Amino acid sequence: MATIMMLIMIGLLLLGFPMMVPLITGAVVGFVMMFDGFGQMGTFIQQMMGGIRPASLIAVPMFILAADIMTRGQSADRLINMVMAFIGHVKGGLAISTATSCTLFGAVSGSTQATVVAVGSPLRPKLLKAGYSDPFSLALIINSSDIAFLIPPSIGFIIYGVISETSIAELFIAGIGPGLMILIMFSIYCLIYARVNNLPTEEKSTWRQRAVAMREALWPLFFPVIIVGGIYGGIFSPTEAAAVCVLYAFLLEFVVFRSLKLADVYRIAKSTGLITAVVFILVAVGTGFSWIISFAQIPQSILDAVGISDMGPVGVMITICIAFFIACMFVDPIVVILVLTPIFAPAIEASGIDPVLVGVLITLQVAIGSATPPFGCDIFTAIAIFKRPYLEVIRGTPPFVIMLIAAAGLLIAFPQIALFLRDLAFR
Repeated sequence: MATIMMLIMIGLLLLGFPMMVPLITGAVVGFVMMFDGFGQMGTFIQQMMGGIRPASLIAVPMFILAADIMTRGQSADRLINMVMAFIGHVKGGLAISTATSCTLFGAVSGSTQATVVAVGSPLRPKLLKAGYSDPFSLALIINSSDIAFLIPPSIGFIIYGVISETSIAELFIAGIGPGLMILIMFSIYCLIYARVNNLPTEEKSTWRQRAVAMREALWPLFFPVIIVGGIYGGIFSPTEAAAVCVLYAFLLEFVVFRSLKLADVYRIAKSTGLITAVVFILVAVGTGFSWIISFAQIPQSILDAVGISDMGPVGVMITICIAFFIACMFVDPIVVILVLTPIFAPAIEASGIDPVLVGVLITLQVAIGSATPPFGCDIFTAIAIFKRPYLEVIRGTPPFVIMLIAAAGLLIAFPQIALFLRDLAFR
């Protein structure tokens, strides 16, 4: 049965169908084979509906809406100008500013694709003008944007938290340390790249210019303060934080900056609705597929063949990283989290690994896979936005992928990189 399901899914993918079609088709075929027909299909539908029932998922459309408002407004430009004012003049400063801006806007929006658009559009021309190669510039923008998976708010953390029943608030806090670590690694690489290629620096800003840029960016900088501070202080839950972010984004862009008008609300709501619909369909279908393969005990057979039950905690974490890394190179990250997390749940529980640490490792692999050939989703976002050929977009990715894999290794070796702030906040 597993072979037939896999062949059907691969065939549909090769024919160009969106991921949800192969997934639901494979699940339905598996259900029919197990239950000898469509008589009990209501059970399968109930499983799908159960996947989108948790109240925590309300945060997903809220964060998408907040990101959409900010992307169309001035928040991204103000953050970029502030970063450039302080570090644009150092060697490799423009590239470091790009990575830092992606991290900051990721902390504001929680969306990797929104970050690619909001930060990449204004900064890529500047990088090219300064002498940076296009493959390097594209790879820097794509991979730096993926830090948004780790810096709260993160849709990946929300999906993992719902599936694994892990505290989303703890996941949000735990993602800060690894996200900053990756930013530092990228910044060091940018510095070395600029020195090796003897690239020019930007004109140094005066302290007056820096003060102006800082004042203009002050309002957008309150987004991460609201999210992290509100959750850490127990003022509101992650779901409530998402609603507060929408209200704050609306007031900021429509009232304070006046960058948007009420006529834009329909366009923003329509865009958010379309993205949310895709996400929730994937969640529902992924939940149904996970139930089918779990009912058929396919995961248990695979894990027994791998011998994961005989591995220690380190072996289990390495196996999880490899599985998620490979899967995210081919399949939508949300689907991978939905399908693979329940598969590894028994091994994680048996080995006694902190589920928050596992969530950070999984989300990091999702970030890596999203920017890794052949089918990383942010690669195709960059192709669509910057109108560049596939091979040019992926040419500069290997150094960044190596750094991200090294970051995963450091997390396994030193879990406190992720757990220190979580323990400080919640223990």
